[in-house]
Amino acid sequence: MNDKKTFQIVVGVDGSPPSHRALEWAITEARLRDGHLRVVTGWRVPPATVDQMGTAREIEAVKHLAHQQQHRALIGVRLEGVNVTREVHEGSAAAVLLNASQDADLLVVGSHGYGGLTAALLGSVSNHIAHHALCPVLIVRPRPHAVAHP
Repeated sequence: MNDKKTFQIVVGVDGSPPSHRALEWAITEARLRDGHLRVVTGWRVPPATVDQMGTAREIEAVKHLAHQQQHRALIGVRLEGVNVTREVHEGSAAAVLLNASQDADLLVVGSHGYGGLTAALLGSVSNHIAHHALCPVLIVRPRPHAVAHP
């Protein structure tokens, strides 16, 4: 009997370039460890945009957008040899990722996503995750820009 536990990696994907880099890193790591990769996206309707008449329509539109962002992020990414599942959950990105990673061996996120003003006011997702995750966290930074030398 084989009691070996499969290495579980959760990666947060929001469609931003940093989350795409985190996805690439997580895929490579899952391939190296013969692990399981869970691609996770969180979504929520901004409270200021919802009125009583448009709630259902707003919710469906934002949910659909989250699914599209995740789908687009996976286009052209080499997934051969990696066991991958995709998940899209309602909630803030930090809460969704913390919940998804409760039994994970590693949580991977980009250093900056599409946080905008909300992230500036409430703190970044990566910062929140680094302080509250129950597993190790890897925050993938952007590649440094090439510097032209005279």
